[in-house]
Amino acid sequence: MLLLLLGIIVLHVTVLVLLFVSTIVSQWLVSSEHTADLWQNCTSGSPFQCLASSSNEWLQSVQAMMILSVIFSVL
Repeated sequence: MLLLLLGIIVLHVTVLVLLFVSTIVSQWLVSSEHTADLWQNCTSGSPFQCLASSSNEWLQSVQAMMILSVIFSVL
């Protein structure tokens, strides 16, 4: 029983760390000229330019759910 509780605690801590990393990380998709993540899209051409991510409703809901999940997991 104690081993099961320890396994559950380790699993929850692992999920919490992965949640923080996936929310905070600055580059999810990386190619030679383009990087993209949840918050912004950057191009590394001659004028280095970062734009906010698309304003689609689904992307805004994903951003909101990521922030809420971090807040609730801390509580």
